Amino acid sequence: MTDQELYALKYPIGEFIKPDKIDATVLYTWINDLEQFPKTLVSLTKDLTIDQLHWTYRPGGWNIKQVVHHCADSHINSIIRFKLALTEDIPTIRPYHEDRWAKLIDCNDNNLDDTILLLKGLHAKLCNLLRSLTAEDLAKQFTHPDHENRVRLDENIGIYAWHSNHHLAHIRQALEHKGQFDT
Repeated sequence: MTDQELYALKYPIGEFIKPDKIDATVLYTWINDLEQFPKTLVSLTKDLTIDQLHWTYRPGGWNIKQVVHHCADSHINSIIRFKLALTEDIPTIRPYHEDRWAKLIDCNDNNLDDTILLLKGLHAKLCNLLRSLTAEDLAKQFTHPDHENRVRLDENIGIYAWHSNHHLAHIRQALEHKGQFDT
């Protein structure tokens, strides 16, 4: 498999590209994507067998259940980052080792029910918060210590909408290929 083919499997919808202008229409689309994420996730995973939950989306990639559990972990961190930026002056957020978290027992549970329930509540809470943000709120920032970049909250909404769609695409890809890839 070529590097280009592996890249396409890793980023099936491409990498996040911040638009030149983040306006109300863009924000509405992103928040809607976040709101629909749990419902779409349920539709993709509700009838999967344990064998199917072990299908990976690319060679060396996570399996479907790890992707689902990762989304809960990541989006929990996301809402904390939003709240820190809304209540502190350009806080430095705390990163986490997602690759290590994916190896923990809760990220390898074959039962997705609790994680789906968590994502439903988390996304309802997150979208309620995001819809309340003013232009002043959306301009607030946090610093990510891994790259020392400041991230505005309006951009972060897009990053997490992309993240949701990115992992939905991973699940679709794993299902399409039945976890089997020519290497």
